[in-house]
Amino acid sequence: MFGRPVTGKTLLAKAVATECGTTFLNVSCSSLCSKWYGENERLGRCLFDLARACAPSTIFIDETDSLCSARGASREHEVSRRVKFELLAQIDGINKSTNNTAGKPVTVLAATNFPWGLDEALWRQLEKRIYIPLPDLKSRKELIKMNLKSIELDPDLDIEQLARSTEGYSGGDLTNICRDASLNGMRCMIAGKNPDEIQNMSEAEILEIPVSMDDFLEALNKIQPTVSVGDRKISEMVFGIWINIENQVTNMKTLNNS
Repeated sequence: MFGRPVTGKTLLAKAVATECGTTFLNVSCSSLCSKWYGENERLGRCLFDLARACAPSTIFIDETDSLCSARGASREHEVSRRVKFELLAQIDGINKSTNNTAGKPVTVLAATNFPWGLDEALWRQLEKRIYIPLPDLKSRKELIKMNLKSIELDPDLDIEQLARSTEGYSGGDLTNICRDASLNGMRCMIAGKNPDEIQNMSEAEILEIPVSMDDFLEALNKIQPTVSVGDRKISEMVFGIWINIENQVTNMKTLNNS
C-alpha cells in the first residue's frame, strides 16, 4: 500500500487482519534493528518464525522504505543490506508448507509513502500494489459521522456541507477537527473562570453543550490539511505517472514471459 501520510494505511492493514481472523504482527524499522552484529538478521528470522507459529497471520511492515530502500543507493549501509536480503529470503519462502503450518497462510503487507524508493526485488515479492488516496466526499462524511457518534450535535449541523469544506483533509486531520470542535464549547464555558470554579462545574453543565457548525468553522480556521493543495496535486501527478510506468513494465514482462 502506498500513498500520502495519514491516509489510514496502518488501519487498513489491521482491518484486513481482523476480517481474515489472523494474528496481526506490526513491524517497524526499530523492531528489526540492533546495534549487535548479526542480530538484525536473527530478528528478521524470528519474526517470520513467529508468524508461522501463529499462522494464519498477517505481517505488516510499516514505512517499508526505511528498511528496503533501493540497493546501490549512496546512503545504503551494510547493515540495511543484510536486513534486506534476509527479509527477501523470508518472504520468498514464507508459505512453504510444514507439518505445523500446512493450510495456514502467512500474509505480508507493507506500506510506504515513497514507493519509487523501494528495492526492485521487494516489488517482485509484493504482487499487489494498492494506491491509498486521500478520502473522497463520501469517505469524509463517514469519517466525520464516526468521530461524532458519541457527541451531542446541534440540530442545524450540516455534515454534508462540512464534508465538502474538508476536501484534501486526511482521516487524521478530520479526527483533529472533530476533537477541536467538540472542545470549543467547553473552552467558551470555562473562559474567565478560575481553577476552583472549573473543578466545581457539574456534569450536567458540561453535557449541555452541543457542537455547532460555528465550532467546526472555527476548528477549520485553526487546523490546516497535512497535505497542502500544491503538494496534493504534485503527489497525484507523481503517483499517477509511477503507477502507469509500473503497469507498463508489468505488461512487458508478461508478454516476454509468454
